[in-house]
Amino acid sequence: MPVYNPPLRDMQFVMHEVFKVTDEFKSMPQHADTDAETINAVLEEAGKFASEVIFPLNISGDAEGCQLDIKTHEVTTPKGFKEAYKTYVDGGWAALSCDPEFGGQGLPLVVNQCLYEMMNSANQAWTMYPGLTHGAYASLHTYGTDEQKATYLAKMTSGEWTGTMCLTEPHCGTDLGLMRTKAEPQPDGTYKITGNKIFISAGEHDMADNIVHLVLARLPDAPKGIKGVSLFVVPKYLVNKDGSLGERNAIHCGGLEHKMGIKANATAQIVIDAAIGTMVGAPNKGMQGMFVMMNAARLGVGNQSLGLTEVAYQNALAYAKDRLQMRSLSGVKAKDKLADPIIVHPDVRKMLLTAKAYAEGGRALAIYSSVLLEKVHNHPDEKVRKDSDEMLSLLTPIVKAFLTDNGYQAATMCQQVFGGHGYIKEWGMEQHVRDARINMIYEGTNTIQSLDLLGRKVLGDNGAALKKFGKLVGALVQEEGVNEKMAEFINPIAVLGEQITKFTMEIGFKGLQNPDEVGAAAVDYLRVAGHLVFGYFWARMAQVALREIAAGNTDPFYQGKLQTARFYFAKLFPETASLMRTARAGSAVLMDTDAALA
Repeated sequence: MPVYNPPLRDMQFVMHEVFKVTDEFKSMPQHADTDAETINAVLEEAGKFASEVIFPLNISGDAEGCQLDIKTHEVTTPKGFKEAYKTYVDGGWAALSCDPEFGGQGLPLVVNQCLYEMMNSANQAWTMYPGLTHGAYASLHTYGTDEQKATYLAKMTSGEWTGTMCLTEPHCGTDLGLMRTKAEPQPDGTYKITGNKIFISAGEHDMADNIVHLVLARLPDAPKGIKGVSLFVVPKYLVNKDGSLGERNAIHCGGLEHKMGIKANATAQIVIDAAIGTMVGAPNKGMQGMFVMMNAARLGVGNQSLGLTEVAYQNALAYAKDRLQMRSLSGVKAKDKLADPIIVHPDVRKMLLTAKAYAEGGRALAIYSSVLLEKVHNHPDEKVRKDSDEMLSLLTPIVKAFLTDNGYQAATMCQQVFGGHGYIKEWGMEQHVRDARINMIYEGTNTIQSLDLLGRKVLGDNGAALKKFGKLVGALVQEEGVNEKMAEFINPIAVLGEQITKFTMEIGFKGLQNPDEVGAAAVDYLRVAGHLVFGYFWARMAQVALREIAAGNTDPFYQGKLQTARFYFAKLFPETASLMRTARAGSAVLMDTDAALA
């Protein structure tokens, strides 16, 4: 049977030894007294919830799926899901990092980040029900009216109500300017919303009393395209002035998608038939509010794949230590057995170490990003808030695309470790592969993320944000440049740091002549940037490990960290050379292909 052990030791290492998050919090009044002991204690209990409550429901939920009653439009989630959600709400997990003004516990966002990594490892489909609520909460918290905040935020904070984002329509996905859903103003200041949305994760379910849909729609006089999109809050049940639930709103589930993975999450086709909603933010400025939710979701999707990478790795490692097959090429290792465990074989170790390196590098990036987000919202220094926002903006498409690409690769490698058993449902590995595949697609495909990174975040600001990250790399190179023990980690990022500047300028100049050059290079470019980011974090983790070992710390954790860092730089980081070569091949070999694609 599958296993999952929350990676608390590695989380603590990244938070407290590498990034020293509690020192960062001292400059933010609301978190100044938060200490490592508090964070660790909360996450220990969070790990128990993930591993003991929702992990046992992962395989059964996948097999059972969700059921839609066509007559009532109600969706029933798999057995045990509703009860697990009640445990989640009763335990206060929904309120962990929410604003105390609305009943939240006000803990740093990094705590919520680690909670969600563990829940995604345990059961991604289940975790999507509460997960989307955080994005809707953030959007309303930022752009909602006082009345909307009073109506919705306390219930969303507690988890009694969940939230969704309703963007996609049958004829338009990423290109939201093509949207047809309409919003008709009413004399009382509300709007009647009419249209159809598809692919709405957690769009209908039986786990919470109400579902707060954030819906994009057009006003009658709206300009064409993306500049004519407004945002509305459209609840499943209308809310009375005293906060109680009123009548059923005219928004319902018309069907459930039949999917490859995340089958236990209700991916709903939403029918909106003159449903009553209220506007969030200004008319025709709906993308401002939706981008708050979308950016939160993109970080969340990266976290989904981080969770799957970790759980796939844990199970493949356990299997590789137990499964006997053949003898080691370098001689018998298990003399008391008829064959050696497969972990003795080099390629099995390569697959395991790839997953481990991507999980631990991804964890460092995710935790770092959550600290940046904390600074954006809560740091008293305006310059720090601005710098953090720019850095987070640069890293968000990398979190979404690099972590999900890596997660799918890691999941398939870990499935491969199982051989034929990896293809069989009972072992759980084929589910991880199926679940991981969606993460590369939704919340903006990874090609969209790549175009966003290269076109908007790098070339769009003349590389200013990229240069800021380059300064972090440069500072580490300066600090450790003469340390021979760090050379194998420092030299590669120093070289790539110089190369990526020239690489970026080349693509930018080509793009001025032909914009397709940017499109042709973008996916390769994002992976190069992703490795620069991972390389920086792996060098910092190696730095800490070396210092601990030099100080006489005999904890094998540090040797393991150092060995994984060496593997990453020797076997994975060199991918950057081939990526830059293929990116430089240009757009002609892609676009001058009408005969090939006839």
